[in-house]
Amino acid sequence: MSTTLSPPPPTDTARMHLAKSSPRIPVYIFATVFASFCVITGLIWDICWHLSIGRDGLLSPPHLVIYLGAVVSGLFSGYEILRKTFWGSKEEKATSVKIWGFFYSSLGSLFCVWGALSMLTSAPFDDWWHNTYGLDVTILSPPHTVLILGIIGIQFGAMISVIAIKNQVKFLKNMTTNQEKALNSVLFVLFALSAGFLLTIWYTLISEELGRMRVRRSSFYIFSGAAFPILLMAVGKAVNHKWTITAVAAVYTILMLLTLWIIPLFPAEPKLGPILNHFDHYQGFQFPLLLILPAFAMDLLRHRFGYLNDWQLTPLLGFAFLIVFFVVQWFFGGFLMESPYARNWFFGSHYWYFGNPPEWEYRYKFGPWMLEDFGTLSKGLGIALIATLISTRIGLAWGNWMHKIQR
Repeated sequence: MSTTLSPPPPTDTARMHLAKSSPRIPVYIFATVFASFCVITGLIWDICWHLSIGRDGLLSPPHLVIYLGAVVSGLFSGYEILRKTFWGSKEEKATSVKIWGFFYSSLGSLFCVWGALSMLTSAPFDDWWHNTYGLDVTILSPPHTVLILGIIGIQFGAMISVIAIKNQVKFLKNMTTNQEKALNSVLFVLFALSAGFLLTIWYTLISEELGRMRVRRSSFYIFSGAAFPILLMAVGKAVNHKWTITAVAAVYTILMLLTLWIIPLFPAEPKLGPILNHFDHYQGFQFPLLLILPAFAMDLLRHRFGYLNDWQLTPLLGFAFLIVFFVVQWFFGGFLMESPYARNWFFGSHYWYFGNPPEWEYRYKFGPWMLEDFGTLSKGLGIALIATLISTRIGLAWGNWMHKIQR
């Protein structure tokens, strides 16, 4: 049974209207992808701010970048909903979702508007939280959880907006083969960007459990196996392309590297005591996980065994992800943790929170509590395999749903 799917044909009325549509990418698509970029880069900058400076204000520079993404996404998506509702043509309304029996919108625009409202709501909540409880000690504080849910809404909305336009292209009749190829190429780039930004926030959510100090514990691979295959499999199924998963993982990798290399170029100093580690420039976040290698392996296997159904693909792709990820991350994580060659601007393992003593004996070696004996590690990897298989299967089903989106 082939797993290469095509979007289901639209209704006769929608097909007729699509055939009359103009072969172009709406402006709000570019705006939402740009907004998705703003919110994730602003979030990483905000994490570096907390590591380097400490307390930030409501209108700190990282927050302004995040708010810019929310405003751009909300305004462009909101305008698109109002435009289709009050001034949209019959063709546009026929290919839109009707909300509350009155408004017309794409599914992606709905997520973007909801995400923008959630993000902007979190801003005064976060400021009150800081004033009441002080500096956050965790990424997932209540106001940050509201913020991150909003970010995910915007990024998911941007991604499925691109998918919907891409699935409509094959029904457009007033374009040549070359025009269709060029349009699909641009849409694939936009999809890889939006999905890569979503993967980055996905990673950020659990980054506290995926630090280099934890790479020799089975919990590192349990969290990774549960979190990443579900999204990687989903994007691989959502868009037909040989290298979809690799392209999305590459966007995540490049974004993480650029922020790691660029942010520490700017001056910063701690402003919240106690200050145990003194420096005069930003401290970087983390070197990206080597997700691009298992992503490449999964793309190869998807292409080679595309005739298998999803239940047959699940163990094949799940095993491939966990084995490749475990091997490369185990040894590379050890390099980042212990090697003096990783303590430079490229790998960034020398960056250190201002509240931690720089002479701590386990700064550059694994603490005994971060190591497991063979039996404990084997048991944990077995749990990681189960989590990976479940995540893979859910991701394939999710991808099948996204592949059918046309509105």
